[in-house]
Amino acid sequence: MLTSDASERALRNFFRKHRIAELPELFHLLGTRSRMSVFRRLKAIGYRSSFNHAGRYYTLADVPQFDQRGLWFYHHAGFSCAGTLKDTVVDLVEGSTAGMTPKELLALLKLPVANTLYNTLHAVRHEARIGRHELDGAHLYISADSQRANAQLMRRRQAIGQEPSAPVPVSEETVIAVLVEALQGADLLVSASMVASRLTARAVAVTTAQVEQVFARYGLKPGKKTVD
Repeated sequence: MLTSDASERALRNFFRKHRIAELPELFHLLGTRSRMSVFRRLKAIGYRSSFNHAGRYYTLADVPQFDQRGLWFYHHAGFSCAGTLKDTVVDLVEGSTAGMTPKELLALLKLPVANTLYNTLHAVRHEARIGRHELDGAHLYISADSQRANAQLMRRRQAIGQEPSAPVPVSEETVIAVLVEALQGADLLVSASMVASRLTARAVAVTTAQVEQVFARYGLKPGKKTVD
């Protein structure tokens, strides 16, 4: 295998010309079959892996020219300031002014398989890193922070010319059911949409908007269990 200095020169020259690489190319370039050795050399310089194609493309940290959303594409490989696909989706949703639909995310991320995005959205929503709201018959992904989520919803409604509907009264029985479901067991408070889904599955008629009303009334925020 090349020495540290020779490896750095070889890597910088290679990426200056080719921009991205897969692991077999780096094995050949550095004269080794050890993944650990390759990543040790890459780490010493600074590198990034692609958020698509299962992270199999690599580039040096100073190669990408990220756009205003923190994304950079070279041919079919996509790289993000946020890192992984999950972190990138969360970053895009949180940074959006009016939430994001799956269609909008697909267009931005240029993912060849739509299911990759849907599985990622399901995962980060299950982790309460983002929220989801049904609006005009479609799913809108929004911030996990209720205050920012409400602002995103308001802007989205304004964009589609839809006035926010009046709050639907929530019975005290439903309030209790929401609080019990939201606060039991887990260390962190789950999202309003997840609470609504769980209660609906148990034949408790409640919408995500109603759960959000209860959260707002008691100062509850997804991701924590303390009351403001």
